[in-house]
Parts: sequence; C-alpha cells; structure tokens
Amino acid sequence: MSLWQNARAGVSSAALDSLEETAVRLIALLVAALLFSTPASAQSWREYTYPTDAFAVAFPADPTIEMGTYSLADGSTVPARIYSLAQEEGVYKVTIADFSRTVLGEPEIMDHAVKAISQGEVKVDLPARIDRIYGRQLSIVGSDGSHTSVALFYYRNRLYQIAGTALPAAARAGASEAIRFQQSLRFTNDATRNFGFGTQFGASGKF
Repeated sequence: MSLWQNARAGVSSAALDSLEETAVRLIALLVAALLFSTPASAQSWREYTYPTDAFAVAFPADPTIEMGTYSLADGSTVPARIYSLAQEEGVYKVTIADFSRTVLGEPEIMDHAVKAISQGEVKVDLPARIDRIYGRQLSIVGSDGSHTSVALFYYRNRLYQIAGTALPAAARAGASEAIRFQQSLRFTNDATRNFGFGTQFGASGKF
C-alpha cells in the first residue's frame, strides 16, 4: 500500500470531503485573485441568513429583497427571489429561481444558466462545491471592463445564482469585494419544503 493510501486509510470520508471542498474553493479563489488584484477591503461585511431559501451570504450592507422572474431558453420564465445590493464600486446579487413546477432537469438548467451568465470574456470556469452540493464557478470580464465573479448551484429544485460585479473603476483598482461576496455563499439545513412566495421576507436575526 502506498504512503498516500495509508494516509487516506486513517482519515474519515467526512474529513476527506471537507478537504476536497476546501481545496476546490481555494483553487478557484487563488485563480481569480491572480487574474484580478485583490487588496483588503475596508468595508464592514456581515453574514445574512435566510431560512426560507436555505442559504446564508455576506453583504457589506442590508440588501434589497424582491420577487422577480428568471428567463429560460425557450423564452418562458419561472418565479425567482432576488437579494441585491448596488454600491458605487460594485453590484452584489443572489437570484434564486424556483423550478419545482417544471419538468426540466438539473443538467439542462445548469447548462442554460452558464450560457446566460457568460456575457463577456470568461476567464475562469471551474467546478464548484459547497458541502455535498456541486455547481460551477466563473470569472467574467465585461466589455465595459467590469469583473464579475459567479457561482451557480442547483439545490432542492432551485437554481442559486450568486454574482458579485466589480464596476469598471473598482475593477481597474483591483477591488476584491466581488470575489469575497461570491465566496461567502453557504447552504443551511433549515429550508422549508415550500418555496415560500406567500411568506414575508427577512433574514434570521440579521436585519
């Protein structure tokens, strides 16, 4: 048995899963950081938790939450909830589209999502993982010089699209907030079965 096999034998599968997830996220973050210089941010960030949609994410200020739609390849739409914040240096947005009433499968949903978001020059396109949920992670340079860091996941019949965009001036200055935002997403275990369109919006103890 090789040295690596011996080492693996002494590590639990859960620990190996955790190491794999950490490695995937670290590689993606390092690649993006090499492409876009990332000085430390002076802003005050904090995590907001949304039990209805089973996720948490960090924003530099309170986001706006509204209902909208997500467009499909055939021109139809599905309902979506949008968490967003626009500031002078960037735009931060989480879009959660509900596919529970469609017959579409995860592969075609993800393929369309990647194509729809890839407006510009794709610098990075890598697998992404949060816990046992797999997706895609992209870094895109817009024609206007903006830099967008995106992650896409399909979880519990919902498409999660998180996109942080450094606007042109901030991108030229090497702003890191867009990457920080995209990397902050995590899933929680307290999701409701219903998408919750009839419920009030709000963060769990964070607003």
